[in-house]
Amino acid sequence: MDYTKLMDFTDKVVFVSGSSRGIGEAIVRAFAANGAKVIVSSRDQAACEKVAESIRADGGDAKAKAAHAGKMEDVSAVFEWIKAEYGRLDVLVNCGGTNPFYGLIGETPEAAFDKTIDVNLKGPFYLSAEAVKMMKGQGGGAIVNVASINGLSPGHLQGIYSMTKSAMINMTKAYAREYGHDGIRVNAICPGLVDTKMTAVFTSNEDMLSQYTSQFPIPRAGKPEDMVGGVLYLASDAAAFTTGTTLVMDGGWTA
Repeated sequence: MDYTKLMDFTDKVVFVSGSSRGIGEAIVRAFAANGAKVIVSSRDQAACEKVAESIRADGGDAKAKAAHAGKMEDVSAVFEWIKAEYGRLDVLVNCGGTNPFYGLIGETPEAAFDKTIDVNLKGPFYLSAEAVKMMKGQGGGAIVNVASINGLSPGHLQGIYSMTKSAMINMTKAYAREYGHDGIRVNAICPGLVDTKMTAVFTSNEDMLSQYTSQFPIPRAGKPEDMVGGVLYLASDAAAFTTGTTLVMDGGWTA
């Protein structure tokens, strides 16, 4: 075995949903830096193209393709585009996410419920469904889902968000069990508190932030770049015997 190639993604085709900013952007940049042909995707084509242009300026191979993962016509269209552009897909990273409602779970508005389910669960479910069809035909591939520690234990006033992330963890295991014989590995990471636009309600309040981070073994909020290593590992040949698992990346909070 050539151990120097375990984390090499040269010429691998990698699609990262929710990659125009935050954790997804850090992930797609890392894959590109390690040789992958990356597809930057979110609902905003202009934002995706900005990231793709930056990657290309740094010498990477990147294209932008907008898609609303919660809309089935967009999911179908993006995979038809991938087939036409590349003819294969080696890695899918489901990173798109939303958390529009903070409050008592019993007061969740229907619109917030539906949006959270569509973006956090329905989208990744059907992106994965399309990915495994393509991967089966090419002899395998890898899927990495970006879940959350709130999927292990519900976050305060984040009931519906936590429910979707819990479902994503179980979805990861179900896909792993049912498609392992096809050479497809499916895993997830569970980030803790990471400083992104979605978590600004916590990270922008210094008093609230210090209350959280003072309890962490690593006493700070995570950065998007802190999540990169886990995703690259789970998608790489270094994790060839790893599937159906969740990697907790939370600064030790759940410990």
